[in-house]
Amino acid sequence: MLITVPPDYRPSDTEEFMSPLQQAYFRQKLLRWRQDLLREAGDTLASLSEGGIAEADLTDRASVETDRALELRTRDRARKLISKIDQALERIDNGTYGYCEETGEPIGLRRLEARPIATLSIEAQERHERMERVHRDD
Repeated sequence: MLITVPPDYRPSDTEEFMSPLQQAYFRQKLLRWRQDLLREAGDTLASLSEGGIAEADLTDRASVETDRALELRTRDRARKLISKIDQALERIDNGTYGYCEETGEPIGLRRLEARPIATLSIEAQERHERMERVHRDD
């Protein structure tokens, strides 16, 4: 069943949580985000494949190399983000999107608006981060 999301639609707490309209809204949001990341990755690939470094000055060459390394790191982060977006789309398909992986409780619309790939509620995320800090300090 294809649901059309009105252009001015925003999920509301007065609606049923993860109603078909909300799912369609978040699917659309995730797909747009994924498309933007893929377009940026294509632009990066095109610029990196333009050829070698033609800078004669050692400082300029180092600067270009640093910029390329930074760009590649950014692209690697984008690749990982695309993977998380794909996982979120799978969760929409199987009906688990919007629910905390740890508690099963709704994550919350405001959190999903801010971070549509979220898998934990704010409370569960905070517990997770506290545990990471404790174990990191060991």
